[in-house]
Amino acid sequence: MGPLQGFKIIELAGIGPGPFCGMMLADMGAEVIRVDRPGGNPSAAGGHDILFRNRKSIAVDLKSRQGVETVLKLCEQADAIFEGYRPGVAERLGVGPEQCMARNGKLVYGRMTGWGQTGPLAKTAGHDINYISISGALHAMGRAGEKPMPPLNLVGDFGGGGMMMAFGIVCALLEAQKSGKGQTIDCSMHEGSAALMAMFYGLKANGLFSDNRGTHMLDTGAHFYDVYETKDGRYVSIGSIEPQFYELLKEKAGLHVEAFGEQMNPSLWPQQKQQLEAIFKRKTRAQWCEIMEGSDVCFAPVLGLDEAPSHPHNTARASFIDVEGVVQHAPTPRFSRTPSAKPEAMRTPGTHTRETLLAFGFSDAEVDHLLEQGAIAQL
Repeated sequence: MGPLQGFKIIELAGIGPGPFCGMMLADMGAEVIRVDRPGGNPSAAGGHDILFRNRKSIAVDLKSRQGVETVLKLCEQADAIFEGYRPGVAERLGVGPEQCMARNGKLVYGRMTGWGQTGPLAKTAGHDINYISISGALHAMGRAGEKPMPPLNLVGDFGGGGMMMAFGIVCALLEAQKSGKGQTIDCSMHEGSAALMAMFYGLKANGLFSDNRGTHMLDTGAHFYDVYETKDGRYVSIGSIEPQFYELLKEKAGLHVEAFGEQMNPSLWPQQKQQLEAIFKRKTRAQWCEIMEGSDVCFAPVLGLDEAPSHPHNTARASFIDVEGVVQHAPTPRFSRTPSAKPEAMRTPGTHTRETLLAFGFSDAEVDHLLEQGAIAQL
């Protein structure tokens, strides 16, 4: 089930953004086969990694000639393959674009790195925090007078990396259906995070955004777009940008017109924010929810991971699901005609080696020989 049903995609197992990309594609119905190393994948430790859900796992030793040949044979029937190695590693292993696409001219080959396949940083190590540093994203995040605040690893790894890679693969698959030819995708996390900053580069060009962190409307500079602590030590979020929503905020919070009359005067924002901080501390989060939630104030309680799944809106839409005892997000986005199936939990690396190879045309004797040689492993 799902809009990508019928597509076969090989995932050369990696960490973070790679598994996220695989999860997105598998959630949409693609048959994603994860090629793990024999003995397990360190990034899948713990047994409940949601990023590894919904996939079949085969264990292959890519340092052996027969292991490499196994992957190349899979490529003959696959629609796409993707990896997250440093530039040149896949080629050294024997599973680079040229080697794989020689077996299947329609194959889409996705390459995801932090810095891209070229450039002075291409072969150096890095992580999300580094990639979003050179895209301009990290510098823009944080409060006035404070250092930049990393937004977990959502912007580089997942938004700019895994999500962009999934988008690129689907784009290339659509093009391949027209041209009959595959191609290579160079997806870099620093460029993906730069794309996520498109609106702010545009605002900067129009003189509406600067490097003065925490002084703008959307970066906690404005009093009407921020997080506030409540009486019980919890938090609520306010996003009353539009004038009509701001008027409703003033009404619901009982704000004095003289102090909060000028909404878009940045020179007043610090003192207006100070007053709002005091006002929100007068009531508990539950009390503010009773007053504002469900209105056009643009309000929401700030929920922790334990609370979010049971929020009434999330329960009404079944936004979170339970998969073998682990609460996690439901597949998204939703489709009217080709809905996604309920995901399956991650499986131990090597669980599906034999059944997958047989489905791809290997004989039992060939699989037995590969197992004897140590080129593959079966749980």
